[in-house]
Amino acid sequence: MPPNVLLKSAHSGNPMPDGLNSSHQALWLEQAGDWHKAHDMCDTVPDPAGSWIHAYLHRVEGDLSNASYWYHRASKEMPTCSLDQEWLQLAEELA
Repeated sequence: MPPNVLLKSAHSGNPMPDGLNSSHQALWLEQAGDWHKAHDMCDTVPDPAGSWIHAYLHRVEGDLSNASYWYHRASKEMPTCSLDQEWLQLAEELA
């Protein structure tokens, strides 16, 4: 699912669409306002993608030291872009 369509779906108030991969499920849940379920879903996403989503979620939470740990596990630097930009990058790269 294209990132912009996934984003609109998460903000629509409708149930999660069928057929999303586990990465997109976690990203959808976060955008739909369920950070905790998104965080739990990270455990089902294989690494390094799961670690990258985990890092992003801790960045959203404002826990930058925890985020830094997960970015390291994902072999990524902590981004300087906005959270919105990183979400779109995640959604596109993990499609």
